[in-house]
Amino acid sequence: MGIYNEIDRELTQQQLEERILEFWDTERIFLRVLEKGKNSPKFVFYEGPPTANGLPGVHHVLARTLKDIVCRYQTMKGFLVERKAGWDTHGLPVEIDVEKELNISTKGEIEKYGIDKFNKKCKESVFRYVNEWEDLTRRIGYWLDMSEPYVTCEPDYIESVWWLLAQFFREGFIYKGHKVLPYCPRCGTGLSDHEVAQGYRDVEDPSITVRMKMKGKENEYFLVWTTTPWTLLSNVALALHPDVNYIKVKHNGEFLWLAEPRLEAVFGEDKPEVIEKVTGSELAGIEYEPLFRFIEPDKKAWFTITADYVTTEDGTGIVHIAPAFGREDYDVGVKYDLPLLQLVEADGSISAQAGPYAGKFFKDADPEILKELESRGHIFDLGTIVHSYPFCWRCESPLIQYARASWYIRTTDYKDDMLAANADIKWFPPEIKDGRFGEWLRNNVDWALSRERYWGTPLPIWVCDDCGHQHAIGGFAELSEMAIEGYSEGMDVHKPFIDKVTLKCPQCGGIMHRVPDVIDCWFDSGAMPFAQCHYPFEHKEDFEPDFFPAAFICEGVDQTRGWFYTLLAIATFIKGKSSYERCLVNGLVQDKDGQKMSKSRGNAVDPVQVIADYGADPLRWYLVTTSAPWLPTRFDTDGVGEVRRTFFDTLRNAFGFFALYANIDGWTPDMPAGEPTMMDLWLRSRFNTLVEEVRTDLDEYQVTRATRKISSFVIDELSNWYIRLSRKRFWGSGLDDDKLACYRVLYDALSTVSRLIAPFVPITADIIWRGLNENLENVVQSVHLTEFPSADESNIDIDLEKEMAFAERVVTMGRNARQEANLKIRQPLSRLIISEDSGEKLPGWATELIKKELNVKAVESAKRGNLFSYSVKPDYKVLGPRFGKYIKELGEVLAGLPSDTIEKAVKTGTLEITIAGEKTFLDIENDLITETTSIKGLSVAFDDDLAVALDTALTEELIAEGLARELVNRIQNTRKQAGFGVTDRIAVGIETAEEIATAIETHSGWIRNEVLAVELKLEQLKDAEFTKNWVIDENETVISVRRI
Repeated sequence: MGIYNEIDRELTQQQLEERILEFWDTERIFLRVLEKGKNSPKFVFYEGPPTANGLPGVHHVLARTLKDIVCRYQTMKGFLVERKAGWDTHGLPVEIDVEKELNISTKGEIEKYGIDKFNKKCKESVFRYVNEWEDLTRRIGYWLDMSEPYVTCEPDYIESVWWLLAQFFREGFIYKGHKVLPYCPRCGTGLSDHEVAQGYRDVEDPSITVRMKMKGKENEYFLVWTTTPWTLLSNVALALHPDVNYIKVKHNGEFLWLAEPRLEAVFGEDKPEVIEKVTGSELAGIEYEPLFRFIEPDKKAWFTITADYVTTEDGTGIVHIAPAFGREDYDVGVKYDLPLLQLVEADGSISAQAGPYAGKFFKDADPEILKELESRGHIFDLGTIVHSYPFCWRCESPLIQYARASWYIRTTDYKDDMLAANADIKWFPPEIKDGRFGEWLRNNVDWALSRERYWGTPLPIWVCDDCGHQHAIGGFAELSEMAIEGYSEGMDVHKPFIDKVTLKCPQCGGIMHRVPDVIDCWFDSGAMPFAQCHYPFEHKEDFEPDFFPAAFICEGVDQTRGWFYTLLAIATFIKGKSSYERCLVNGLVQDKDGQKMSKSRGNAVDPVQVIADYGADPLRWYLVTTSAPWLPTRFDTDGVGEVRRTFFDTLRNAFGFFALYANIDGWTPDMPAGEPTMMDLWLRSRFNTLVEEVRTDLDEYQVTRATRKISSFVIDELSNWYIRLSRKRFWGSGLDDDKLACYRVLYDALSTVSRLIAPFVPITADIIWRGLNENLENVVQSVHLTEFPSADESNIDIDLEKEMAFAERVVTMGRNARQEANLKIRQPLSRLIISEDSGEKLPGWATELIKKELNVKAVESAKRGNLFSYSVKPDYKVLGPRFGKYIKELGEVLAGLPSDTIEKAVKTGTLEITIAGEKTFLDIENDLITETTSIKGLSVAFDDDLAVALDTALTEELIAEGLARELVNRIQNTRKQAGFGVTDRIAVGIETAEEIATAIETHSGWIRNEVLAVELKLEQLKDAEFTKNWVIDENETVISVRRI
């Protein structure tokens, strides 16, 4: 076994990862990292709590990867990053899953089953997939302390939540109100706006315009537009904008009223005669005949009112008002003292008073209502509209705006404080601050807090049966002191047990009962900065800064109206500032065609299977390199395989190359540094520059930019450039200064890369780190116990990097020129010519490198005009109509232009010519077809600022050298197929054509040196260990080899 752990080629990425995970477990690396940083300053991180009643998806891998990257990076920078796991356990998502399990679907069925048994089932279900979550978390290398997670249904957590709610209540910020709120008839509870925001989708609904007859007028109607026919059953008024002009038109013998700006949209080109025009204010107070009259209202109804929110963007400019089913309708209903007709029950069915529609689900009643209106001649226009409609974020039932009593948090009263707190948050991307999140805050409405459900944190408000006094309990000790009966220490404080606890009223001594509601589960998750550490009952002294605020959080973009909001809303009220300082927002993960992933579509990806197929780190690397975190990621499983091949295999091979030769030579890092070449100095400069750039990128949370730079360095610069160009330096025997320098810089580069990639692909980082260092003395066992690398500016040479970049560019273009001429790289050529206008001066070392890489004898410079010529001709489709009869003259003028004139025009983008005695200007890109022709004997490749040309003329000497190089290639492949070691000395026998034999005789010394041949004969070896037939330049060639 050598000093460096060479990677068995038979081991897959997945097998290598499992070995490292076992090493982490055995050696308790995560705990040792925390122990190492126990006296370091803290970088506080909050883990957003998932619900473990469902399996994790690939989008969870993305979010957890991003969190892990930042936490690992900050740890390696010297911070203590404690990463407490959490589980979100309450709420509708859990209840609905249990309902499905029990084959029930209504609140009545739950109560019949038993609330205590139902909630017990809920508690069991939330931990159903904990093992799968923990297994995936471990498998992707996400370090998270899952030994003592915060759990939202545990007593300590609930007690902290109660304390927070009590602070809101005692300051007058929790109140009970009767207003319209988003309501799920299937779940039987109101929802908050941030919940509703997660459930919108486009649907097709009826789009109808109805005639509503003016009372006491013959053939005179208001035209009213709606997309919710079922609300017409509860209509009590019509609203017009007070300042908009309304017109009465004559149409088919009827007089119709609508907003003037909507005339063309409603009637099209066939505009009717306008009879009268007045403002909306002038039409206020006019009575009309209702379409339906199932209930006699207890207040004045069915007349016109004015409202500023009425728009002329769509419809007719006249809005029908049903205060029970719309916030704005409700508000104007209060303003005008309108009756509240609520002909929809809490379960979403039409009420019994509505006659023929009774019992139908509100949406299902639309067709019959339309049929009735059409039969009575009330429909002016009937169609459909595709618009965004809210659905329950968990059960997917259509929501209804429903007037109902509910408990609210008065967030609108401190909206400005939240906006100020938001201004201090660093958002990634920054446009979230004032865009999606800022807009949400600016349009803030009071938080609908209560839920008429069962499995949730009970709302800790008790109301006196006698005097109506309300009291919020802020902790279990207070509950114990005030309880008359039903309370025992350590009891389960969920429903139904907490409902049996009665208190003594502090005002009148009467009995107080708790309100029956539970709270929005989003309050639970938003309370986690406080409740995770049982604040203020514990950690009151060290809460700030040890637990609050977080330096960093990260979740999906949908949380701008979820967790990000509730965290801010609670913390701003309690502490006067945000509970998080930085927020990295990750975008959605879509399928490869840009469609949203879902099980119903059949395009969801199982991350466990992807990891089984390709490994966890390739999945992590793919997710963060494909697109910036906040942009949608189009997930293609094949892309993960491509990443594994291009990046991970390249890195593995680079390490394998180093380990192979370092083990042969017995090189160790404590040996002398040797004499570095310009190539060595360049590599050291490049990886120090890379370190500097990656640190900057990570400090700015630009993880994709950082990973792409690392990927480019490993693939293009370390492997395809440095190692490929330096390979022969490792082949010689002994450890001279050149080889010492080579080992030193390659070891440092690989060591640096392993630390650079540690936050991104932590398992692979340790594969490389341990391969390099496991058997060395005084080196830590894991890369995660090291610091993140810092750039040594004394080793950065920007001029050298620029020179090497230019040399690389020349080589790349030279290869393209070879390919164009169909000349193999092994065929030497006499010269490479570089255009003088490049402005670059090549140092001697770069010239030699280019000669070697492109296999040319000399590098020269010349003017571009000596390499190729330009010509142009008209784009007749573009210029034909413009020049007409002069088009032929134009073609002749263009054909006669000298190349240098065209070259100047190419640079400026415009060509000036004279046609029919007048000057005119032509656009090089859009008006002309530009062609280039290489000077005879040259193969040219060029960009705007650089051209390179290869002299393609071949002499006998060049051809012979090319044959010798082809032969070396075949001998090397023969010895490889024979299974010889890279340092084995050999004897070679060759049987071939005379032309190749002559080339062998001419270049025999060079050939022997290249293939480590002690003997080279122009005949087959009689005692050969291996023989192989080849074809070289159409000549049969037999090569035999044996070791010496």
